[in-house]
Amino acid sequence: MIDIRLVRETPEVVMKDLKKRNDADKQKILEKIIKDDTRLRELTKQADELKHKRNLVNAQISEMKRTGQDANRKIAEMVNVASTIRSYDQEIENIRIDVQNNLMRLPNILHESVPAGVGEEGNIVVRKYGSTKKKKFQIRDHIDLGSQLGLIDVERAAKISGARFYFLKGRLAILEMSLMRYAIDTLVKKKFQLVLPPYLMKMGAYKGVVDISDFQGVLYKVENEDLHLIATSEHPITAMHMDETILKGDLPLKYAGFSVNFRKEAGAHGKDTKGIFRVHQFGKVEQVVLCDASESWKWHEQMLKNAEEMVKSLRLPYRIVNICTGDIGTVAAKKYDIEVWLPAQEKYREVASCSNCTDYQARRLNIKTREKEGAPPSGLVHTLNSTAVTDRVLVAIMENFQTKEGTIIIPKPLVKYTGFREI
Repeated sequence: MIDIRLVRETPEVVMKDLKKRNDADKQKILEKIIKDDTRLRELTKQADELKHKRNLVNAQISEMKRTGQDANRKIAEMVNVASTIRSYDQEIENIRIDVQNNLMRLPNILHESVPAGVGEEGNIVVRKYGSTKKKKFQIRDHIDLGSQLGLIDVERAAKISGARFYFLKGRLAILEMSLMRYAIDTLVKKKFQLVLPPYLMKMGAYKGVVDISDFQGVLYKVENEDLHLIATSEHPITAMHMDETILKGDLPLKYAGFSVNFRKEAGAHGKDTKGIFRVHQFGKVEQVVLCDASESWKWHEQMLKNAEEMVKSLRLPYRIVNICTGDIGTVAAKKYDIEVWLPAQEKYREVASCSNCTDYQARRLNIKTREKEGAPPSGLVHTLNSTAVTDRVLVAIMENFQTKEGTIIIPKPLVKYTGFREI
């Protein structure tokens, strides 16, 4: 959530940002916030003046009663004033709730380096690594290869769970677990603390990390309970510090989260229906950092570097893209994606995202900082998140390291985890 003071003091800055996003609906929301906030402050001033008057007259009434004077006229006057105050207070509360709800719907203020664009075609390639030359033999996509080797079973998964679920078997299951452990060990060596979060969250906490009006279609809800399956470990790990004030000397807080994640993939009908690239359940290792505002852009680049080193160490061809205004979503002020080359599709596909959310989530979650123990809060933390690896990297390994004979070569860093060099 952005600061209401920014809307009050420099509404043109917020409007310029929304125009850069080409978001007409959010521009209308901003206009309503400005109008409602102006009315809110007018009503608050009027209510405060009446309350001050009420306090003065009540003191006069007390004095009149003490001295035996007739105070009935002033008492009657205060009955009307009290009724007006109650009316003002109710309207103030209603408007305050509307302003708060609409503020929650406004997106973060974008960093100046975010490119303008309508959709993913507007994303800018920052750099590339590795060769995308065609193999000298016919590449099989991951699902055909995995099915032939008896490693992936989507048919039986569909029988018991529906579409976009799968069984991983044998050595491919070991490879998936090895990939996750490799990412965890790499981050722990970089002084990230491993966290295994709850897989269910209350809606109040979820509203702190996402724009729920955009994101609710992704979440699985537990029937008759205020609990939702998490879509990524970033969400519970960031919300872990909700309503806390953190000493600046304790920052940054660096977490490596592992979780199984659940997404409805609403809106993805007909897209990536074959295989296990876009599914309802998947494993992921995530980086989460809470830091001082002065260091968040440094950490954004460092977290991207961490994720990039992971993919590069596996010798997967990839590219880094700077996500444009039309593709970035609500929460991030800037986002990079890492896209790995999938030879069967002959295209780059996203396997990791790295976002700086500045103080947007922290304001919603009420995560503050203070200079020293006992001192009042002095600001908000900045929150950042970045994928380390997901199961999509498994897909990339299968397609990039398959052999003419139909086997899969294990990337060297993973061999010590798998205990074998080939599937």
